[in-house]
Amino acid sequence: MAGHENIQQQPVSHEKMQVSIFQDSMIASASVARDIAACIRLKQERGESCVLGLATGSTPVFIYEELIRFHKQEGLSFRNVITFNLDEYYPMQPDSLQSYARFMREYLFDHIDIPDENIHIPDGTIRKESIPAWCGQYEEMIEKSGGIDIQILGIGRTGHIGFNEPGSPHASGTRLISLDHITMADAAGDFYGEENVPLHALTMGIGTIFRARRIYLLAWGETKAPIIARTVEGEISSDVPATWLQKHPDTRVILDGASSADLTRIRTPWLVYDCDWGKDRMIRKGVVWLCRKTGKPILKLTDRDYSDNGMSGLIADRGPAYNINIAVFNELQHTITGWPGGKPDTDDTERPERALPFPKRVLVFSPHPDDDVICMGGTLSRLVDQGHDVHVAYQTSGNIAVFDDDALRFAEFVSEFELEFGAVNRRSAEVHEEIRAFLRSKKPAQTDTPDVLAIKSLIRRGEARAACRFIGIPEGNIHFPDLPFYQTGQVKKKKLGKQDIMITESLLRKIRPHQVYAAGDLSDPHGTHRVCLDAVLGALESLEHEEWIKDCRVWLYRGAWQEWDPADIDMAVPLSPSELSRKRRAIFKHQSQKDRPLFPGIDTREFWQRAEARNRDTARLYDSLGMAEYEAMEAFRRLII
Repeated sequence: MAGHENIQQQPVSHEKMQVSIFQDSMIASASVARDIAACIRLKQERGESCVLGLATGSTPVFIYEELIRFHKQEGLSFRNVITFNLDEYYPMQPDSLQSYARFMREYLFDHIDIPDENIHIPDGTIRKESIPAWCGQYEEMIEKSGGIDIQILGIGRTGHIGFNEPGSPHASGTRLISLDHITMADAAGDFYGEENVPLHALTMGIGTIFRARRIYLLAWGETKAPIIARTVEGEISSDVPATWLQKHPDTRVILDGASSADLTRIRTPWLVYDCDWGKDRMIRKGVVWLCRKTGKPILKLTDRDYSDNGMSGLIADRGPAYNINIAVFNELQHTITGWPGGKPDTDDTERPERALPFPKRVLVFSPHPDDDVICMGGTLSRLVDQGHDVHVAYQTSGNIAVFDDDALRFAEFVSEFELEFGAVNRRSAEVHEEIRAFLRSKKPAQTDTPDVLAIKSLIRRGEARAACRFIGIPEGNIHFPDLPFYQTGQVKKKKLGKQDIMITESLLRKIRPHQVYAAGDLSDPHGTHRVCLDAVLGALESLEHEEWIKDCRVWLYRGAWQEWDPADIDMAVPLSPSELSRKRRAIFKHQSQKDRPLFPGIDTREFWQRAEARNRDTARLYDSLGMAEYEAMEAFRRLII
């Protein structure tokens, strides 16, 4: 693990817990899995049971995959392992899609040799009046097993561990708890709507968790960064239940780079230790932070501003302030361009995109059928208007994000259309009736039939085509790869596979683009953006030896869930009020996602509202730094391939 763990090794005074930061979640998970395996083997040598406290959700999935690999490839036996799961929704049948009992079977228990009698999961089917007695028995079983050796924890946006919501006392035991509205909103996607999320859950208490001999608190991704910073660096408070872990003698916080972003040593390392100012990105990051802290534009910063705010080392290395200010100001100014495809017949030395070739072949990858216009609709319009050969590839159908009412409305439209024009046939009528009957009797979170999924896919395809027509993208330049990983009909998707990469690779080879745009917005709550990006990167890696790839640049966009930090922006495309309005109208073509999307995530605003707010915020930030004032800006980061 050398080179991957702990981005910065020296003691960190701001952190009140032991924190390890890894390159990515898979490397971090493998490290934790090895520790668990070592504990199991040590206990086997002693003839003892190894007691594990287990969590569910996307966070521990790679740990479980690695443990399964240890079992199948390295002979690790789980015969001496006893498990206790943290929590379960209440009420909940064990075979329901959202059941944690089902999750554990699918992701771990069905693939290892653990005895059934050694598995313990909170029972979401017991009668409510029996819950107190059952919870007491759960605590007793943990104690009789010898106590938990290793406890795995994720963390929610509210700082909850297990389902211990804000306000949970330090000594709390296993109990029934009412779910916080934020927790319910986060779970809405798994239940196909917040109205279907159970109001309660059974959970181990903080006191129960605290008795574990070792605790691993895991967090992946940008959305966990704020709560991790509060947990690790903040004061202990029942408002953030995870902060109680600061008092535990052996809690280890395991992070990937994204989830560590708000820690002081990552966000502002110059406040922690003698910072290495050798990288221009670090200097830009520090100067932008200083501007925000002082409320000054770049060119008004003084030596005193740097010295008074922990950045005297930068003045010593690169000072005086005037030199630093000018360099960063020019660097940021050169990211701004109204020609995202490059401006012909100009000196492109200090422009983010090269002038030639012109026009360029451009391929925009959109994870869902609306991410292209939400995240870079203004830039997309610019590329078309400036004469480039623009293609858009909608990587997934997005069909699970269509309301049943919309599918029923379209099915009825087709039926009535056929009757009106005499085009109805027996099979068509049967299909329409089957669809209507299913949707009218469908239960919450029930998986759609293939015919219903097909209708929902067609709805989203039609909307994507309408948005492309509005922007001016030719019909022949609209592609629907329908990557196989997505085609489950459920929120839970398959892993990225070879076929996903091969399909992406084939499209790239067919178009041979000079520019590729892909989603770098990895805070998508269901991970589709991340998988889609991995498909693009995997395909580009496969093509790296082809001659045309040497002339291809990759730009990453954000906007649906978050925006790039100024230190990471390589190209900022300004939008006028009319261009922002045009972008909004393109987003409006996606009518099934208008007003209230099925999976809104943690931000309840409509997607066009989120996009405009982020674009305006980027423009305001550039303005506050001393740049020209624009209505809005779309931002991109260049990925070197």
